[in-house]
Amino acid sequence: MDGKTVMACIDAAHASLKAHADEIASLDQAIGDGDHIVNLLRGMDALTAMRAAIEAEAFAPALKLAATKVLSTVGGSSGPLFFSMLTGMAKASSDEAGVAPFARAFAAGVEAVGQRGKTGAGSKTMMDVLIPVAERFSAMAATGASGKDVLEELPRVAEASMLTTRDMLATKGRASFLGERSRGHIDPGARSSQLMIAAVCSRLAQDDA
Repeated sequence: MDGKTVMACIDAAHASLKAHADEIASLDQAIGDGDHIVNLLRGMDALTAMRAAIEAEAFAPALKLAATKVLSTVGGSSGPLFFSMLTGMAKASSDEAGVAPFARAFAAGVEAVGQRGKTGAGSKTMMDVLIPVAERFSAMAATGASGKDVLEELPRVAEASMLTTRDMLATKGRASFLGERSRGHIDPGARSSQLMIAAVCSRLAQDDA
């Protein structure tokens, strides 16, 4: 993996977010500030504009470069959270190839998000997708699962986890002020995270085929 791989994943996530922009906006208008998808797409546009710089780097430096741009362009809470995700992954990455090293890097990124946001599973946030995916990824890596199997399984975990946020009571962010009225709505951050995970896995599966 290198900067070209990072950029390919960014492109895949960007395309998926744009395709579902209206849906995410509606979810956010129901329980949030309504600007989640706008902020994410602004960051994705900025990353696309620096394609050459990202593609020229090795994997970890490319993640760090993307993280810095995300922090400076994505508004709201998403900027610092995704900065933490990418930086955490970069710090934990290695030159070793295979499922296990990437599982460790992803888990480190998710842990960094949790520390930044001071939240975990059950709070009706993106963490309700990221944590189960990281746990399943780590478990599959520990049993020697193939890249193909991982890339097929993680989107399923992400989707199932995203759907569980519908019945959760929000305890973080603007949605927490709604109390019981936050139930019955899928969290927009969980939905956007699920879409990006599915898109990235689909893109990486093309290389793994």
